[in-house]
Amino acid sequence: MAHKILVVDDSRTIRASLKASATAQGFIVVEAENGYIALKVVKDEKPDIIFADVMMPRLDGYKFCSVIKGNPTYAKIPIVMLTSKDGMLDQARARVAHADGYIVKPFAKPALYAVLAKHLNWKPPA
Repeated sequence: MAHKILVVDDSRTIRASLKASATAQGFIVVEAENGYIALKVVKDEKPDIIFADVMMPRLDGYKFCSVIKGNPTYAKIPIVMLTSKDGMLDQARARVAHADGYIVKPFAKPALYAVLAKHLNWKPPA
């Protein structure tokens, strides 16, 4: 059975890029353009891993992550923050929100595949 990935990002380009890279490896990808929509998608789709942008309108990635991690039903789903910010404060905020990882945009396929391999017991292509 294919693993399901949720990509939460207000950038259609980022969602499409991650989706193309992941579906090429057999993953199922569902999308949400902001944190509020993503809360419903998590409930409906039960993803195996979530990639969430930090800077989004209405509900940012840190708050979204905190809400998911605070719900016992979904707390074990790995959440990897996607951001163009690479400062120590940003990484600390991700840890406080209980994020499981952090990828700086723009990201390359090897970085994406390394995260998927780590959290989903998946072997990336050679």
